[in-house]
Amino acid sequence: MTDLEFARERDAMRFTLRRGDELLSVLDYRDDGRTIALTRAYTVPTHRGHGYASVLVERAVTDLEAEGDRAVLPVCWYVSDWFRDHPERRAILAAHS
Repeated sequence: MTDLEFARERDAMRFTLRRGDELLSVLDYRDDGRTIALTRAYTVPTHRGHGYASVLVERAVTDLEAEGDRAVLPVCWYVSDWFRDHPERRAILAAHS
């Protein structure tokens, strides 16, 4: 999966995962200045089943951890499940998650 391109599109309030010009997966968010609510993970139907959403959530969490100024609120069920499966990454979660 080294050919995948991760980006944060701040104007659209989303993280994306692409291969070349092809959009694979999107992670929408809301940012209130203190907390980033990850609201929807979506993979283009023709690309489902390849783990792209997991890669996208992992890269987004890594990006947010590096910034270090926001807690994460996993609103989306997929993101909540991802954190359940990756307990080592839970330090970034908002206190009320």
